[in-house]
Amino acid sequence: MEMELEMKDELGSTVERLAAAAGLLEQAVERLAQRQNDFAVDAEASIGRIVATVERQREAELEEKLAAAEAQIAELKAAAASVPAEVTHGRKTLPVSMANLLAKQGVTVETMEAGAVDAALVSLSVEQRIAVKAQLMRSGLLG
Repeated sequence: MEMELEMKDELGSTVERLAAAAGLLEQAVERLAQRQNDFAVDAEASIGRIVATVERQREAELEEKLAAAEAQIAELKAAAASVPAEVTHGRKTLPVSMANLLAKQGVTVETMEAGAVDAALVSLSVEQRIAVKAQLMRSGLLG
């Protein structure tokens, strides 16, 4: 009987130690879960700051590009406004048929001079030459 009592006491103390160990394990698990949660919150905050920084940089870059484009548009508008209306007669381009006709004769819009145009139009009739020159003058490419 005494042996039974000793075994019960030993068993009781073992159960108590196991219960205490289980309690410590539960506390450790709770601390680990809290640390993991804190880490996740910190990581999310860090990612949010990084994203905000990248977005601010991208916005600044886009604003710079927009300002440059607006400045270029303003320059082009100012340059277009300085061209007298009587020179262009409201036209800004040469008709495709005229450009093709001149290109066949070796004259491009960029290199157009009165002498080159006359030389290119030698093979045309007088009426055709007059029509081509009139079209060039209306488009503002020939003064």
